[in-house]
Amino acid sequence: MDQLLEVLAGFGVANTDVEILRAARGAWSENTRRALRSDLKIFGNWCAGHGLPMLPAQGETVARFVESAARDKAPATVRRYVASIGTLHRAAGHADPKDGAVVRWALQCMQRRKNRRQRQALGLTWEMRQRILAAAGGRLIDLRDRALLAVAYDAMLRRSELVALEVADLSEATLGGATLLVRRSKADQTGEGAEVYLTPDTLELLREWLQQARIRNGRIFRSFRPNGLLGESLDVSQVSRIFKAMARKAGFDKQVVEGLSAHSARIGATQDMIASDLGLAAVMQAGRWKTAAMVLRYGERLLVQRGGLARFARLNTSRTASARTEPDPRVDAALL
Repeated sequence: MDQLLEVLAGFGVANTDVEILRAARGAWSENTRRALRSDLKIFGNWCAGHGLPMLPAQGETVARFVESAARDKAPATVRRYVASIGTLHRAAGHADPKDGAVVRWALQCMQRRKNRRQRQALGLTWEMRQRILAAAGGRLIDLRDRALLAVAYDAMLRRSELVALEVADLSEATLGGATLLVRRSKADQTGEGAEVYLTPDTLELLREWLQQARIRNGRIFRSFRPNGLLGESLDVSQVSRIFKAMARKAGFDKQVVEGLSAHSARIGATQDMIASDLGLAAVMQAGRWKTAAMVLRYGERLLVQRGGLARFARLNTSRTASARTEPDPRVDAALL
């Protein structure tokens, strides 16, 4: 049985609902099933502790869960829990609890109490990338980590996309770089796939890793077992840890290290392209975004500094400075 269904069965979900979900699971990607499994296990444990059914759950139950989870979780995390609960209910043919007023009110109250923006991970920019790569060692695990970070930056990959890459997805380009096929992503659940670009120096790092690790097929990035042998794949949870460890080795201070996440390379590449005035369309294409919302979020500070008022202020400053250097005809007339 699928691990998600095992979790649900363990919380006393009716067999009829489990069978319906068994038929529906084929429409979910592995990443979606993983997220559902994690979120619903948290909700199921909470329901079990309060003697309440998790499926179907009453709106009042979900509202109480929101109030409880919001005490030590970020609003975005709690909203994800509620979205997973809704997905479960819809897939099983039940009404989505979050459609009810009581859950909407609970979410609104949570947001007002928190009254803060979601914390964004620190962008891992090109300068940081180069410094981190230069400080990496020469062990086999270091070769993997260098290639991992370089590919994450160049291709602007999410962690799930990064660890899912396979050797067959790599195609060397004619101008010295390479392309990678991202077969499935958060925004591409149907698996149409998208090509992303790797620079020549990143391709060189990737080649070195694959050659030294003797990887000819299967997953590109692998874990290391305690006995030193390679595993079959790398877990998504390890990407953030690897980036932080590399930054620490490169001498970045504690605040910078703690601010990094698996998403930092994607954010940093976005900020670098905005700083280089590449244009919104180019950034969206590189990051495979269908809307500009996340580009504007990642580059907010840079875009504000380049916005209309900032440009107007600089123009006025230039005009004022120019006026000060030009002779005043009234002064010249008074001297005659």
